[in-house]
Amino acid sequence: MIRLGPLQVDHPFLLAPMAGITNSPFRRLMRQYGSSVVISELVSANGIEHASHRTLELLKFVETERPVGLQIFGEDEENLVRACQVVERMGADFVDLNMGCPVPKVVKKGGGAAMCRNPALLAPVLAAMVKSVKIPVTIKIRTGWDSGLRNAHEIVKVATDAGVAWVAIHGRTRAQGYSGLADWDFIGEVKAKSALPIIGNGDVNTPDQAVSRYKTYGVDAVMIGRGALRNPFLFEQSRDLLAGRESRPVTAERIITLLKTQRAYLSECFEGRSVMLHARKFLAWYSSGYPGAAEFRKKVFHIPEEEELWSEAIQFFEISLKKRDMSFLEEPFLMGGHG
Repeated sequence: MIRLGPLQVDHPFLLAPMAGITNSPFRRLMRQYGSSVVISELVSANGIEHASHRTLELLKFVETERPVGLQIFGEDEENLVRACQVVERMGADFVDLNMGCPVPKVVKKGGGAAMCRNPALLAPVLAAMVKSVKIPVTIKIRTGWDSGLRNAHEIVKVATDAGVAWVAIHGRTRAQGYSGLADWDFIGEVKAKSALPIIGNGDVNTPDQAVSRYKTYGVDAVMIGRGALRNPFLFEQSRDLLAGRESRPVTAERIITLLKTQRAYLSECFEGRSVMLHARKFLAWYSSGYPGAAEFRKKVFHIPEEEELWSEAIQFFEISLKKRDMSFLEEPFLMGGHG
């Protein structure tokens, strides 16, 4: 067991919040397959203020996701404070503020990564959020805005003074987007000077990388994003490696059980066309690196019927797993975004 601020969790490997990905069914699945904590995709505080149906749907979760955090973003202090209170009323274990999103439409308004550009203005916003609720407030940031403003040290100090429970740091600047390599040396430097728990994030694709980052840089936990989309068993494998246990092998049977479980969760949460949209995305990600993946992805996005889609997926993994060389897991993945 380890502590992350006021939370006690089983191990230090947790699922990163990812836009369009960490919906309730996937969070539920990843908790089942070993993630110690899950966090929602980013939800607009302005949308919560206007009680947008689509926005409020994104905040829903089930009990088996716990510990679960709901991530919000925005630029207006009053709306952020009220969003924190909504998250608390919904029963989440903590509220996470996104201060790392590099998307232009978010930063242009002053949200996401833009919040870190002026620590003096940020301080009262974080303090107001923390004071407004009893549940922990956490934040996710980047190393800085660009190579000339890598001010994560300063942001962590502001967060500490405001009473934030922990800080997750993605090891790239906003200007980098998802290019280049995550700077774990910098994350380690921030951790060494921080009174707060620091969670490192970026370029974790294998259990060896997850455990190595955790041990080498002294972080309190390691957040895994895109790597879990290609290998959904990554959390349990990392946990077992850290504990000195041998992981269960990834077999066709285990993958098929996972797919059937995810199908059931998607069907409980979404209807009709939405189920198909989410299923296609995840099947395309899971298949990455397998022999015949490109042809399979083409099929996935053209199969019109749900039953046929899942049947085709099961057949694909049964055949392709026997031919797969696991070395592909070391390669960069989804470098266009997420996590």
